[in-house]
Amino acid sequence: MSSQEFPIDKQFVVEGKLSENERIKGDSNLLRGTISEDLTDDLTGGFTSDNFQLIRFHGMYQQDDRDIRAERAKQKLEPLQNVMLRARLPGGIITPDQWLAIDKFAEDHSLYGSIRLTTRQTFQFHGVLKPQIKLMHQTLNKVGIDSIATAGDVNRNVLCTSNPVESVVHQQAYQWAKKISEHLLPKTKAYAEIWLDGEKVETTEEEPILGNNYLPRKFKTTVVIPPHNDIDVHANDLNFVAIAEQGELVGFNVLVGGGLAMTHGDHTTFPRKADDFGYISAEHALDVAAAVVSVQRDWGNRVNRKNAKTKYTLERVGVENFKAEVEKRAGVSFADSRPYEFTSRGDRFGWVEGVDGKYHLTVFIENGRILDYPGKTLKTGCAEIAKIHTGDLRLTANQNLIIAGVEPKNKDAIEKIARDNGLITDGVSNQRMDSMACVSLPTCPLAMAEAERYLPSAVTDIEELLAKHGIAERSIIFRVTGCPNGCGRAMLAEVGLVGKGPGKYNFHLGGDRQGTRIPKMYKENISEQEILEDLDLLIGKWSKDGQENEAFGDFLIRTEVVAPVVNSAKDFYA
Repeated sequence: MSSQEFPIDKQFVVEGKLSENERIKGDSNLLRGTISEDLTDDLTGGFTSDNFQLIRFHGMYQQDDRDIRAERAKQKLEPLQNVMLRARLPGGIITPDQWLAIDKFAEDHSLYGSIRLTTRQTFQFHGVLKPQIKLMHQTLNKVGIDSIATAGDVNRNVLCTSNPVESVVHQQAYQWAKKISEHLLPKTKAYAEIWLDGEKVETTEEEPILGNNYLPRKFKTTVVIPPHNDIDVHANDLNFVAIAEQGELVGFNVLVGGGLAMTHGDHTTFPRKADDFGYISAEHALDVAAAVVSVQRDWGNRVNRKNAKTKYTLERVGVENFKAEVEKRAGVSFADSRPYEFTSRGDRFGWVEGVDGKYHLTVFIENGRILDYPGKTLKTGCAEIAKIHTGDLRLTANQNLIIAGVEPKNKDAIEKIARDNGLITDGVSNQRMDSMACVSLPTCPLAMAEAERYLPSAVTDIEELLAKHGIAERSIIFRVTGCPNGCGRAMLAEVGLVGKGPGKYNFHLGGDRQGTRIPKMYKENISEQEILEDLDLLIGKWSKDGQENEAFGDFLIRTEVVAPVVNSAKDFYA
């Protein structure tokens, strides 16, 4: 599918001077730029000019350690430039051999030595210096992993419901996640040429789906199996909701236009839930995926990047117009959506037996950071399990880890390793397991406030409030993100904190446990102490006046502490 096959309707194109990123992509020679030349420049640890942006299409972000930036400046040194790499793992499935290779590289060649599980159901390396970058890509390539299109203006890592309770349907859904990921990948050979020393080719390539200027903005896709919304469909541009009959996946409801990012102070930006376009049979999934991407490619805003995502295209052109164009391009008509319901979205911890008689162990990884700590050797434990495990490992979109497909004879040995190394710890509260944060400081250049480093103590404070009011066994979906870009998915939490400045957050309330309602701002730019004081009051009222089994977010809506966000464009800032 290409733009030439379907003439672009000019009434839906934003006119004006294109953003600088459009020039960068257009001049990049299909994402090559001068990255190879930059790699040989030992005068700086970073990438210069356009390459700073282009390496994102190869799965990397340039960062530095902000904790030591000022000290290095005093020494007349540039910031400690390094890259964060995000791998492409559709559905988050990885083999034990792959895990061991990842573990060794993190230990030997990254500044922090950790493996970071992310909300995009993959892992990240943090703190890789320029001389080690090519080795990093080649190490991953040797075990069948790449980082193509995990950042930049492309379709990113495709998520898939990870907990294998219904393993037959899950396997089918996972295969579709892989197919969709491959179908929407960039076709340029730039990645292989630059990082894997592939043979250079004349630039006669084309990008039939993404277009030679790629998408106006990042694009996220998921495959989800109800009733478990563990990948948060409303955080994503395109979602395939699996519909099963008699234990077999037969088709998908297609949801389009979700997204959580916004810009502080700009009320033309807002989080938005995805719209349900309707049902398609499974054989049409790739055509519909390509059609949605190509419509966004052609109609998305290339003038103002803050309004460039699919959610804003839908708001501007109208849902029905967008849907009709997708039907035309895919050659498919959406049927009425099949009934489904989301009832949960957190990970199911502990052991679960699958339909094939094998076992699956989900372990809680606070903040997704796999590292050895005093008395809690998570990284060592994962490696020891990988050495004896004959199944696979599954990374969840909630930053946790599943040791999947465990043979009954290995179950006790794996549990012992997990317990000995702190991967299983009795007494972890429901509140801690229902809390999540993005990486934020010190490595993320966009961070305005702490998130990952703040979360553990913030959760402890909330645990104490729940205990104080006699409901210690209950929990609140609590998420913290260091800036308004949405990586920690705070805009689908019952309590969401969005970083505004050092120690200050915008305080959002009123999401639901199923991940189908956006929380509304309750107070702006307030301190951690002020947040706790408000939560103390509100949790006390919930404990006293809440209905039986009423979730915290639902209680806040019912008692009119905050109004529900029904239409984000109208209600979010009202």
